[in-house]
Amino acid sequence: MAQFRIGEGQDIMEKLGILTDAAKYDVACTSSGIERKGDGRGIGNTIAGGICHSFSADGRCISLLKILFTNECIYDCKYCVNRRSNDVPRTSFTPEEVCTLTMEFYKRNYIEGLFLSSGILQSPDYTMELICRTIYKLRREYRFQGYIHVKAIPGADPALVQQAGFLADRMSVNLELPTAEGLRRLAPNKHRKNILAPMRQIQNGIRVNKNEITLYRNAPRFVAAGQSTQMIVGATPENDFQLIHVAEGLYRKFELKRVFYSAFVQVNEDRELPALPGGPPLLREHRLYQADWLLRFYGFTADELLSEERPNFNILLDPKADWALRHLELFPVEVNRADYKMLLRIPGVGVKSAQRIVRARRNGTLRFEDLKKIGVVLKRALYFITCSGRMMYRTKMEEDYITRNLLNVKEKLPFDKDGVTYKQLSLFDDMGFPMQPGREDLPKALLGQM
Repeated sequence: MAQFRIGEGQDIMEKLGILTDAAKYDVACTSSGIERKGDGRGIGNTIAGGICHSFSADGRCISLLKILFTNECIYDCKYCVNRRSNDVPRTSFTPEEVCTLTMEFYKRNYIEGLFLSSGILQSPDYTMELICRTIYKLRREYRFQGYIHVKAIPGADPALVQQAGFLADRMSVNLELPTAEGLRRLAPNKHRKNILAPMRQIQNGIRVNKNEITLYRNAPRFVAAGQSTQMIVGATPENDFQLIHVAEGLYRKFELKRVFYSAFVQVNEDRELPALPGGPPLLREHRLYQADWLLRFYGFTADELLSEERPNFNILLDPKADWALRHLELFPVEVNRADYKMLLRIPGVGVKSAQRIVRARRNGTLRFEDLKKIGVVLKRALYFITCSGRMMYRTKMEEDYITRNLLNVKEKLPFDKDGVTYKQLSLFDDMGFPMQPGREDLPKALLGQM
């Protein structure tokens, strides 16, 4: 390992403030998706619920401790607040500092895991070495057995990516922008080939490791919770049809666990970046997440949801309801006879409620009151279903009529339309408590000396 001198002259709290703020636009942070008990000799474990969640006002899921190792970067991506040409406060953690923060926060039940990303310090290899050294230290010296999610740095030595894969639960390689042309325009230092290479390596490593575990029960796990990626929405002119096609291809070709969508936030002035008079495209991001859910769990394909003639999602309706309205010839569906695949396509019927319907109707005929108890959202589903051949109310099977009624049912959106904020939740945010610790108290609070 090369010698390094990083973050000199700054205390750990100054670094924490800078590097948590620098990480706030990276949204690939979610439940662990893995069940792994500790061995009794270390601290922590990983359960399927994963990381302790908080939600910011814009609906983003924030999993603490979510930090950058460094916000230094040799790249000059036009959309990034940490780009080389920006005049922003710079700092870097040391591996020891990341370990200290993780362990102290974990012991106080603030977090259940670590999400570690990074700018590119000196070179991809150098940065990946530091990340590997950090999580190795956390696993081996501190014996931390909780959830760890780290970024694989495109262009880094495959041996370093492999090493990180045996230490982390989940890894991600950010696609950043959906097309190679978009990367060329806004991130000229990044190349699609370099991004896809570690993604393929991680996929192959997971496959090989599954075979090893089948043969040898105690074989070490490689990226046991799978890999994910992130795409920025709205920085380049791709439509929703192109975005979900890219996501569908990533799920199929690279077996990703998640594709995350991040509404473009204009933090830099650049003529190559779009103007955002209405602010970040949060509703568009929300529709993409809904469509992504349909791809992964409801059996839809990208070509069913959108087309070249209809390339963007309906802002007023969720993608599933919009699809149903365009295919009224398939409705109403008799819930007592429809197969599971068709049940999933009914607005207001989710995966769990569809499974419950299939189980419950084995014991008798279902009525509308039974569906409500099962969890079906009848105020949405009633236009598309029958029970024993009858609809809940007399309904016109006309697109305009049903659309008007669905629009009267207010949809819950995962952000505050009156006051959108991109401020990442801090461990010391005022959440209604009478006071916050002062500057001199923050290190004491962090290290348990208060």
